[in-house]
Amino acid sequence: VLDSQYGMYVWPCAVVLAQYLWAHRRSLPGKRVLEIGAGVSLPGVVAARCGAQVILSDSEELPRCLQSCRNSCLMNRLPHVPVLGLTWGRVSAELLSLAPVDIILGSDVFFDPKDFEDILTTIYFLLEKNPHAQFWTTYQVRSADWSIEALLYKWKLKNIHVPLHSFGADKEHLASSSLPGRHTIEMMIISLAQSDGT
Repeated sequence: VLDSQYGMYVWPCAVVLAQYLWAHRRSLPGKRVLEIGAGVSLPGVVAARCGAQVILSDSEELPRCLQSCRNSCLMNRLPHVPVLGLTWGRVSAELLSLAPVDIILGSDVFFDPKDFEDILTTIYFLLEKNPHAQFWTTYQVRSADWSIEALLYKWKLKNIHVPLHSFGADKEHLASSSLPGRHTIEMMIISLAQSDGT
């Protein structure tokens, strides 16, 4: 899917996150997975095809993105994967009633700095409800001035950098896709910081 709107395009980060899921496919059956900002939903679709119980979400204000999630499910023979409208930074009935999750996915959600705190507010809320859960996220380095470190500290979250070579994603082509190309993509796993201050 090639469309320049945020949620209507398979971004290079989605391919890298899908590669991480594929590398960890044996751990996915039965896991409860939520993809935020799913758009075309490549990571969520891969997780579902690997046996995870997946919920896809995108902004309730972007009906085309929500329809894109549904279309991706239908094209991949996953008609029963739920699609929810969840807007970052907003506490909604859908967010409050969300089933427990083990893994939250987000590919290239850290795109626009004005959204960073809303994203982490939502992630913090989900991790507080599910303290064992982790947020697996990939992002494209677009500016050396953009950082979420201060926001992670503010929201008492910690992150672990995941080297791309550790799951075979340090190549320009992944799974027959040239999308990763020469983009600088990073992956991290975000979780609640422990009460001892780590």
